Amino acid sequence: MPDTVSLNIPVDLRTPGAYLEIDASRAVSGLPTQPRRLLVMGQRLTTGTVSQAVPTRVTSAASAVTYFGRGSMLARQLTALFATVAAACDVYAVALDDAGAGVAATKTITIAGTVTAAGTLALYLGGTRVAVAVAAAQTPTVTAAAIAAAVTAQPDLPVTAAAAVGVVTLTARHKGECGTAFDVRHSYYMGESLPPGLTCVIAAGTAGSGNPVLSTALAALAGTQYQTLVTPWTDSANMVLLEAELDARWGPLETRTGHAFCAVTDTFANLSTWGSARNNPHVSCFGLSSSPTWPPERAAAWAGVIEYYGAIDPARPFTTLPVPGVLAPAETAQFTRAERDLLLRDGISTVTIGPDGSVAIERVITTYQTTPGGVETTAFLDLNTVWTVDYIRYAVRARILERYPRHKLADDGTRFAPGQAVATPRLIRGELVALFRDLEQAGLVENFEQFKTELLVVRSTSDPNRINAIIPPNIVNQFLVFAAAIQFRL
Repeated sequence: MPDTVSLNIPVDLRTPGAYLEIDASRAVSGLPTQPRRLLVMGQRLTTGTVSQAVPTRVTSAASAVTYFGRGSMLARQLTALFATVAAACDVYAVALDDAGAGVAATKTITIAGTVTAAGTLALYLGGTRVAVAVAAAQTPTVTAAAIAAAVTAQPDLPVTAAAAVGVVTLTARHKGECGTAFDVRHSYYMGESLPPGLTCVIAAGTAGSGNPVLSTALAALAGTQYQTLVTPWTDSANMVLLEAELDARWGPLETRTGHAFCAVTDTFANLSTWGSARNNPHVSCFGLSSSPTWPPERAAAWAGVIEYYGAIDPARPFTTLPVPGVLAPAETAQFTRAERDLLLRDGISTVTIGPDGSVAIERVITTYQTTPGGVETTAFLDLNTVWTVDYIRYAVRARILERYPRHKLADDGTRFAPGQAVATPRLIRGELVALFRDLEQAGLVENFEQFKTELLVVRSTSDPNRINAIIPPNIVNQFLVFAAAIQFRL
C-alpha cells in the first residue's frame, strides 16, 4: 500500500498517533438527486409585506396573501398552485409593482328587465363563483348594487366593483394586459340560469395596458437556479427578455437551466399566431379558447403539476395528468382534435376536456420550431427532451466533480501507484460508461452499445490540464401515439 493513499494526511508526520481520514468520494452510488425550485412571477399590491424584486420562499396560500396582498395577482397564482400537487414542491415567488404608465382594465355588467320570480344570479369572475340573490320585481339598480356588494365581500378577487344605475363596473386591481384577459360570465354550470325576466349583458370596458418590465424580476434572480418559472406576462417585449435570460442560463458555462410556463386565452387563429411568433426551447404556453380561469392562475396550476411530476421522472409523458382548479371552456368553444394537432405544430401545448369538464394535459411542448437557419425541427419539441438531457448533463457534472475533485491528469498507460489521485482518459471513459448504465436503469437512455461505440474521451492537445469528451446518449422517447390496422375477417 503506497504512502499516498490519503489525500490529507502528510506523508512525513513525526508525531505518533493513528490518523484516519474520512473519504466520501465513493459514499453515494447511483444517480444524483437534482435540487429543484419553482418560481412564480407576478404583480403585488402595496398591502403586501414583501417588496418587489425580492425572491421569497412561499409555503402556503395564506403566506402568499400576507406577502403580496389580498386579491393580488401573485397571491391568486400561488393559491392556484398550492391547490395542486405542487404544494409539495420548493416554491418561491418574486413580485413586481404595477407599471407607473399602466392602465387597469375594466368590464361592465349591465342589468335590465323585470324579474318575474326570485332566483340566483351565478356570476363567475375569473372562475370564482359569486352568487347574488335576486327578488321578484327587484329593480336593475338594486340588483347592480347587490352584485357590487357581493364582489366586495370577496376580497380575494383581483377586481373591485362599483354600481351605478343598473350597471356594475369591475376594475382590475392591477394595471396591465392581464386584466383584459380576466373572464366574466354567468351561469357556467348546467342548471344555472338567470332569474326569470332578468337580462345580464357583460361587456369589455377599458383595455388593460402597460405590463411591468420583466428585467427587474430577472435581475433579482441573480445566480440562483429555478428549474420552473411561471410568468403571467405574455407580451412580446417581455417574452423576448425572458427567452434571452433562459438561453443564457442553458449555456455550458452557466448550466442554471430554467423553463418558463405561461398561459394564453384566445381564439384558435390568435393562439396559432402567438405560438408561430415564438421559437424557444425553454418556454411552454398553455393555450385555451375561453376558460373562465384567469390565465395567470392557469399558468401557475399547469406549471405546478408539470414541475412535480417532471422532478420524479423527466422522461415520462405528462399526458392525462389532471390540472386541478382550471375550468374548461364551454363545449362549443373547445378545440377539436384537428385544431389541437395544428396548435401543437405552432408551439402551443394542449389539453383535453373530460365529460365532467375536468382539464387534463394532452402534450407539453416548447415553442421551439425552427433551427437558427430557419429549418423546421423537432429536436426540442417535447419538454421531456429538454428536461431529460438537462438531467443527464447534471448527472455527468455531478459524477465527475464528485469522483475527481482534486485529481492530477495523466495519459493512459501511465504507471502510477494505486491510490494516487490521478485521472486518465480511460478512467473518465469508464466512469461515463458506468453512469450510462445507471441512466439506463432509470429509464432515461437506451442503446448501450451505440453509446459505448460513439463515446469519445481524449486528452486535449492544446491544454494538458483538460479532457475533452463527446457524450452521445440516446434518450428514451415518449409513448404518445399507437397506430394499428384492424384487419377483420368474416
